[in-house]
Amino acid sequence: MASPEFSRTKKRQKWVVSIILIIICILWTIPTLGVFVTSFRERDEVSRSGWWTAGSNISTMTLENYQQVLGGKPFSYVTAEGVKVTERSDNMLGAFLNSLTVTIPSVVIPILIAAFAAYGFAWLDFPGRKVLFVAIVAILVVPLQISLIPILRDYQKIGLNGTFLGIWLAHTGFGLPLATYLLFNYISTIPRSTLESAFIDGASHFTTFTLLVLPLSVPALASFAIFQFIWVWNDLLVAMVFMSGSGEKFQVMTQRLLNMIGTRGQDWHLLTAGAFVSLVLPLVTFFSLQRYFVRGLMAGSVKG
Repeated sequence: MASPEFSRTKKRQKWVVSIILIIICILWTIPTLGVFVTSFRERDEVSRSGWWTAGSNISTMTLENYQQVLGGKPFSYVTAEGVKVTERSDNMLGAFLNSLTVTIPSVVIPILIAAFAAYGFAWLDFPGRKVLFVAIVAILVVPLQISLIPILRDYQKIGLNGTFLGIWLAHTGFGLPLATYLLFNYISTIPRSTLESAFIDGASHFTTFTLLVLPLSVPALASFAIFQFIWVWNDLLVAMVFMSGSGEKFQVMTQRLLNMIGTRGQDWHLLTAGAFVSLVLPLVTFFSLQRYFVRGLMAGSVKG
């Protein structure tokens, strides 16, 4: 039985850890709050004062920034010389839809392929299984950047560069090793007796996989879905390489934001609105699936 002094020490340690975590969360949240508040402020207010002073003048808050960013609504402002300038804003709605078009298949396709592969590695006995699995895990240490140019050259030869199919295949290939590893760790922990009962009842491997293994693997599937969704949604490098020749019509959110930084470096009210639009969907995805996140990551870490 633990002594009272030991219990008090443990309680103090928990309080210290909790306080540190709260401070870290606050430090990470403050920039997001600043982006959110600035995205509703007028152009002149942003240049005159910091976002933390917005509470003293709530009447200057406006939705026009989002109307300009998402709808391409023209906006006007007066320069320091007193000249009124009207400009066409950036229509990010198309880029938002393009990002969805790229991200959703880039999440679903590797999950489906990796789930089948993980089931095979965990429960099927075939020649070279261990060697092949070690090779897949070894691919995790290969830097993404060294494969971009060879793949780009192949894409140019077969006409896939600048297409959604090309970027889907690229993200699928880059995400498969991690997906296979995570799902294998989870699927291999399913009790053998559960699968043997299904086989005794006459179920095939495909039936067992689709009706039994997949529903039980939801935490691992959700964990990888969070990783892959955030990675693909926030990706700029792969999009710049494989979608560079497709024109503005097929630009994703990160490309459009990069162009806005170049053309509207002083328009912080528009940049922050665009940044927050790109931030909302990953946050919604994470908080929707976060209850499965830790369970999926810890799969296979404890045996017995």
